[in-house]
Amino acid sequence: MEAVPDQSRKEQDALGSMDIPKAAYYGIHTARAMENFPVSAKVVNPHLIQSMVTVKKAAALAHLKLKTYPAEIARAIVQSCDEVLTGSYNEQFTVDALQGGAGTSTNMNVNEVIANRAIELMGGERGDYSLVHPLDHVNCCQSTNDVYPTALRMAAIGLVRQLSLTFASLQEALQEKEQEFANILKLGRTELMDALPMTAGQGFGAYAKAIARDRWRLYKVEERLREVNIGGTAIGTGINAPVKYTFYITDLLQDLTGFGLARSEYPMDLTQNMDVFVEVSGLLKAASVNLLKISNDLRLLASGPIGGFGELELPAVQAGSSIMPGKVNPVMAEMIGLVSMRVIANDTAVTMAAAGGQLELNAFMPLIAEALLESLEILTNAVRLFEERCVRGIRIRENRCRELVENSAVLATALVGHIGYERSAEVAKQARLEGKTVRKVLMEEHILSETQIDNILSLYQVTKPGIPGI
Repeated sequence: MEAVPDQSRKEQDALGSMDIPKAAYYGIHTARAMENFPVSAKVVNPHLIQSMVTVKKAAALAHLKLKTYPAEIARAIVQSCDEVLTGSYNEQFTVDALQGGAGTSTNMNVNEVIANRAIELMGGERGDYSLVHPLDHVNCCQSTNDVYPTALRMAAIGLVRQLSLTFASLQEALQEKEQEFANILKLGRTELMDALPMTAGQGFGAYAKAIARDRWRLYKVEERLREVNIGGTAIGTGINAPVKYTFYITDLLQDLTGFGLARSEYPMDLTQNMDVFVEVSGLLKAASVNLLKISNDLRLLASGPIGGFGELELPAVQAGSSIMPGKVNPVMAEMIGLVSMRVIANDTAVTMAAAGGQLELNAFMPLIAEALLESLEILTNAVRLFEERCVRGIRIRENRCRELVENSAVLATALVGHIGYERSAEVAKQARLEGKTVRKVLMEEHILSETQIDNILSLYQVTKPGIPGI
């Protein structure tokens, strides 16, 4: 499409010139990326953009100290960064999340938006890079290869902290259910078959323990994310980045983020090796495995309610069918399950992208960033909603639980320490064949006294360690 002169400006790079919309804060590098990567209709994750802008702000502040270039330029860049961090220019970050170039297009998009706003603050017009240059000023002493991994670590730390808190809240909700249902006897099952009696509270206690491990693992992994390679520039050697600048920018990033960031003693390692992101993603996968298992359990236990287990009632949050009146589906449990599946799939992408790096750089960092940050975001949102709209509203159908336990032969296991395995098996078999409870068979056959039976088969005996009744 032919550009209209008064609605565009001309910019030039090593490949030639392009007409850029006059209203755009991005420039030619971004425009080329927009042409090259119209892939997913998803732009780069805003958390990564915010972190990259924070890196640019810290760099400008470091250059202000070092007097690398005129102070008025550094101050204009800092002010521009502050404005961008408010979200006012989000629509200017237009590059597709799935891009080639190890994130260079994202870095240039950030450089250009910051530069053009800084130019305006200095009284110039967008595109007049003689005032503020995207590379000579905004990107001074930097490379995509140290800015991008540093920003990704910063973005991940913030989201990991949020997710850890969300898991803490879910753990608390499950522990409350553990206490609430502590005195309700129900069937325990192995391989979907009746196994042993348990309390409903014990089931939720097991869920809480699994979530507690996830919470702790996520809390601890932040330590590996704190080490950054900023100052390493292109391959980690630090060329074109003075040592003073590297120390200044690291300290400034600590102040700006509140994170305990530390300068890597070997920046080449963090420039090329992405294993820390694989570790974080792996922990998200482990957490998702637990969540998926819990969601499957809840859907089974709430199934029916007449034709299934029917032991639990999950909160009804929406109608379940457009053709079956009155049907209500376990949609919140389904939601946490499918989000867990997506996170597990994203982990595969992170793993393959990290393993696909070559020599001094990993070209697939944009995929690592997109998959990892998406997993952190959707898991945080999903866990919060699952807790609020499902877990906290779960109710137990106590009569149904009691009926299933009493009509099952599972209580026969409690007899083994008193009448032996073979006799206990006979009692269980007779109870099944005659449609009687274990208690009734024991009474009718005068195998044990009523006092012994009451003692052995009590709630507190059959759900604790040791031999019931002894």
